[in-house]
Amino acid sequence: MHWVSDGVTLSLLMSLQRSTATTMRAAALDKFGGVETIQMKTLPVPEPGPDEVLLRVESAGVGVWDPYEREGEFAKMFATEPRFPYVLGSDGAGTVAAVGEKVRGLKEGDLAYALALANPKGGFYAEYAAVKAENVSPIPKKLTVEQAGAMPSDALTALRGLDELLQLKSGESLLVFGAGGGIGHLAVQLAKRMGARVLAVASGDDGVALAKRLGADAVVNGRKDDVQAAARAFAPGGLDAALVTAGGETADRALQAVRKNGRVAYPNGVMPPPKAPPGAKIQSYDMEPTPGQIEKLNRLIESGPFEVHVARTFPLDKAAEAHRELDKHFLGKLALRPQ
Repeated sequence: MHWVSDGVTLSLLMSLQRSTATTMRAAALDKFGGVETIQMKTLPVPEPGPDEVLLRVESAGVGVWDPYEREGEFAKMFATEPRFPYVLGSDGAGTVAAVGEKVRGLKEGDLAYALALANPKGGFYAEYAAVKAENVSPIPKKLTVEQAGAMPSDALTALRGLDELLQLKSGESLLVFGAGGGIGHLAVQLAKRMGARVLAVASGDDGVALAKRLGADAVVNGRKDDVQAAARAFAPGGLDAALVTAGGETADRALQAVRKNGRVAYPNGVMPPPKAPPGAKIQSYDMEPTPGQIEKLNRLIESGPFEVHVARTFPLDKAAEAHRELDKHFLGKLALRPQ
């Protein structure tokens, strides 16, 4: 604990500053459109409702789906009337600045992560975000604030695919296609914690190295290796299951190694949609976070070494640059640093 000259703790001063903040910086839109629509603005700090948490955002995830939100596709999908200035961002982590009167289990000063897709009170590309408490969780001790801010949507998408859609069981063989990406590199680690044998298909030598480091039992370079032959060698009787996070001919060839009555799952948005072989069950799905899923995710993360790979972190005023980076090859996730 550090003391200042007047006998007030530094932490208390910071708390007072948080509680009296009325405005914040945010990367926001005045209209939907291209990267050029992202502008820095000074906006009011959102007021948390009785069942909400106000988070002082110290890390915000930059999702591969964020350009769709920026272009107005989420507003169309959810049939919502957007309010401008519109603050982007579905994931974030930081320090709890305030809690509503009905909130239990979280208090001011706690480190927490949160997620909210198309949040009506504004996203996480800002210094503060007000989020429903059911979508807020203490940060697992295995993670830094930066990692926690980049993780939630991808990790919960991976977990729902493995747990609810594929119903993965210990000892089963699993293909993770796109293992160097945001969802894929987390899926490799979660599947190993669930007891599966994991064949990872990653893009490029750097993706192969990451998947190996994260514990995949075998790794294939999707750019140059024969993925179908590798899959058949990995599971001679056929793969039990596959989680596909990137589409295309290479993915479809790999899926030919899924056994009859095997299972394939892929998040909505994977294009082109993957094709499973005859006799295999294939399902698309969306992330649907619940407190139970968040609790299970935290338990799995805490059960051993866990890495949320953040390829690059940008200051908040470089949010447009971060969106341009989404079009390039990178591993894991991109993040913003609002504070």
